[in-house]
Amino acid sequence: MQFCDECGTMMVSQDGAMVCTNDDCGATADRDDDRADAFVSTTEQSDDELIETEENDNFEGKPTADDVTCEECGHGEAWYTIKQTGAADEPPTRFFKCKECGYRWRDYN
Repeated sequence: MQFCDECGTMMVSQDGAMVCTNDDCGATADRDDDRADAFVSTTEQSDDELIETEENDNFEGKPTADDVTCEECGHGEAWYTIKQTGAADEPPTRFFKCKECGYRWRDYN
């Protein structure tokens, strides 16, 4: 990933050069062709890269934890997501959804 020296915005590869994605800047820079294969420019994020952390979000297909026990049904497997809910120096919070009954809970590591 390369950032613009003028404004700090991410640059993308276009027509053999690196171009600033900030419309107000428009700066260009030479592309390092020795490392060209290491970079991939995308214009949008796909849904499979998103992590849903809102209470009503769908957890299915997310990572699975088998070291937990559902407080409602006693099942030992749940989907989970992780979100930093406190300060950066505090551990993140894991949000769970039971794979058996759908009960949701959180764990403050």
